[in-house]
Amino acid sequence: MKIAAFLWFVFLLFGCSVSTQTEMNQIKSEIESGNFSYASHLIDSLIALEATSDVKKQDLLFTKDSLRRVSLDFNRDISDVILWIKENHDFEPTSDQIERWEKEKALEYRIIDGEKKYFRNAAPNLFRVSENARSLSKGGKPKSDTPKDSLLTEALEEVDVASGELRYELPPKTMKVLYTLSVKPDVARNGEIIRAWLPYPRKDISRQTNVKFISASQTNYILSNDTTSHTSIYMEKEAEAGKPTIFSVEYEFTSQGEWINFSQIDSIESNNKSIDYTEYTAERKPHIQFTDALKNLTDRVTENAFTTNETVSAIYRHIVENYPWASALEYSTINNIPEYTIENKKGDCGQVALLLITMLRYKGIPARWQSGWMMHPGEVNLHDWAEYYVKGIGWIPIDVSFGRGGNSDNPVPKYFFISGIDSYRLYVNNNFSDEFYPKKKYPRSETVDFQRGEVETKAENLYFDKWSYRMEVEYK
Repeated sequence: MKIAAFLWFVFLLFGCSVSTQTEMNQIKSEIESGNFSYASHLIDSLIALEATSDVKKQDLLFTKDSLRRVSLDFNRDISDVILWIKENHDFEPTSDQIERWEKEKALEYRIIDGEKKYFRNAAPNLFRVSENARSLSKGGKPKSDTPKDSLLTEALEEVDVASGELRYELPPKTMKVLYTLSVKPDVARNGEIIRAWLPYPRKDISRQTNVKFISASQTNYILSNDTTSHTSIYMEKEAEAGKPTIFSVEYEFTSQGEWINFSQIDSIESNNKSIDYTEYTAERKPHIQFTDALKNLTDRVTENAFTTNETVSAIYRHIVENYPWASALEYSTINNIPEYTIENKKGDCGQVALLLITMLRYKGIPARWQSGWMMHPGEVNLHDWAEYYVKGIGWIPIDVSFGRGGNSDNPVPKYFFISGIDSYRLYVNNNFSDEFYPKKKYPRSETVDFQRGEVETKAENLYFDKWSYRMEVEYK
């Protein structure tokens, strides 16, 4: 069975010239067949060869670690899935129902070392994406990443659509943050240096101002100062036996949302090209590709769209109506995120944002990534969104994830976030898959986004299962 998520590993292997083509093909075959343990054994054998260069060894080690990442994501048995459904939705699914949900890709699984293993959040996701499963349920729909309508309504308090104004600035919100990253005890040897990159607010975003550093756990820290797309504070600390290694930073910033009158976009759009259209309408592999599936979908969705307004609206509506929020696999295990989203008919905030960006770029509308945290009181979480560019207006925020929220009695989320953003945001990233400052030595835990942090020692990258993070927010 061809599994899109595995193709990333195959790509890595093709980029690494192992000792013979036969050995490379064998590893590829074992991975595609789900024989992770044997593939790992083959990789270890190649690494042990003296003829294997250090660069090739690092590529092979990352491929092996990627298999471990998939195994961490797919760690549930069918008994776990059934028990969760019984406890949370008060019914026991039949084998026929399980088979149906698997075929519909509503219940996500992989075959790993001969066993059917389900995604760690496969059961909750089932009730987020399957109408059939919800119709059998006696419980509520699992929580998504969309804030309550009462929090989103505040975004429109200062907006008077009838006035005809083009741009509205929303009331600013000032927030004080204490961010803590804790590496588990004995992950590193006693005295070994642990390197950590923690998220930090950008200063080059017009909607984020008054960024003030307050304190850090280490005196010798380095601020990246927006030199890359991922803004961070870097620190080092020696590990102590039996104790967690803790890094923290405290800062303050002001966030101010805005709303652009979407109905005026086409009338204001000019011929003045003030940005590099080539960069923001181009493909960027592996996650922005104009594949046949992407092109066919976009052409069908925008068949009757002839203006910027109509094109953006058609793509936005299609995504919000057809891709319900679902807890996502780790991005580093997905070969092409928009393709995965289309195929599986679901996606978290970053997955639908990348789908939106790719569809807009294919239609010649400049689009780019933004991300950080949603900072709504009681709803603080990682979050991704996007921007698109209109000549004569500039970059316009769009949050296709929040656009899926709201009920039929409250239209706020569905008409506000096509050209607006609220004031509860922490902006950390202005693009994806960039370098860090200082540079990391080993491949990232999150190869696309940067919100939780990144950690490594002199010997290896430390993946998410080896540390934890906490965001504490004070609203001023």
